[in-house]
Amino acid sequence: MTLLNAFSTLYLSLGLFHVFIFCKPNYERSLIPSSATRLVARMDGDIIIGALFSVHHQPSAEKVAERKCGEIREQYGIQRVEAMFHTLDRINADPNLLPNITLGCEHSSVALEQSIEFIRDSLISIRDDKDGSRWCIDGDPSGQPPSTKKPIVGVIGPGSSSVAIQVQNLLQLFNIPQIAYSATSIDLSDKTLFKYFLRVVPSDTLQARALLDIVKSHNWTYVSAVHTEGNYGESGMEVFKELAAQDGLCIAHSDKIYSNAGEKHFDRLLRKLRERLPKARVVVCFCEGMTVRGLLMAMRRLGIAGEFLLIGR
Repeated sequence: MTLLNAFSTLYLSLGLFHVFIFCKPNYERSLIPSSATRLVARMDGDIIIGALFSVHHQPSAEKVAERKCGEIREQYGIQRVEAMFHTLDRINADPNLLPNITLGCEHSSVALEQSIEFIRDSLISIRDDKDGSRWCIDGDPSGQPPSTKKPIVGVIGPGSSSVAIQVQNLLQLFNIPQIAYSATSIDLSDKTLFKYFLRVVPSDTLQARALLDIVKSHNWTYVSAVHTEGNYGESGMEVFKELAAQDGLCIAHSDKIYSNAGEKHFDRLLRKLRERLPKARVVVCFCEGMTVRGLLMAMRRLGIAGEFLLIGR
């Protein structure tokens, strides 16, 4: 069976198993520059597949300048990493898929930095340590780096549309294919701009149509709209507004907010939405999960839980 078929099997398996924790991979530290240390998870193989998963939450807007990751995302992040390793174990254990070939992978939580590492590994076969950098394997600073680096044949992820676009802009310069598992932005459908990008989920056009169908089925004709600041929310909301205009749906108020915005920003947004009550009780959300969580927490904080009906995916 070809590598492409095995790649397809990998994604089918990820779809089935990403909510479970299966195994504990071996961890090692990547090349350590003098300024920082990055942890990566790695499984060696004859062919290496890069993987980008969002292991950490975004830091709050007030702490962005500190350039530190947020808390660990156990279900959304860690379990996807475990699912990746488990799926590779299953593929490698099947003699009929890729006989005499072992798939491996390398994962990091810092998407753009790791993408550069993937590209470098694809361009060179021998690591040059003349710059004085140290390798630290399993916590041992005296560990020796591998003598060769196998090229990356493709990259899986990341999940966010905005990050996926940045990664694709980099990877396609070196003809490295990328397959995303949850990046749904309509912009990524443009093959003239993203030649090496594929995904296993449909674009936001279908989501926008589904949201409009829900609104129409309940005869709601006057709603508010909120979307996450960024490519995913902006492009999706744009499509929703176009479809809404065609069907005669009125949008009372439209606003946007960063998913990592502070409490005062979510409180201010809700106060704006309350000005349209009681007519615009329904709020259509093209939002990331953290944005919706921020809205719900603000409703509880302001004592207005139950005043709005949020609709989104």
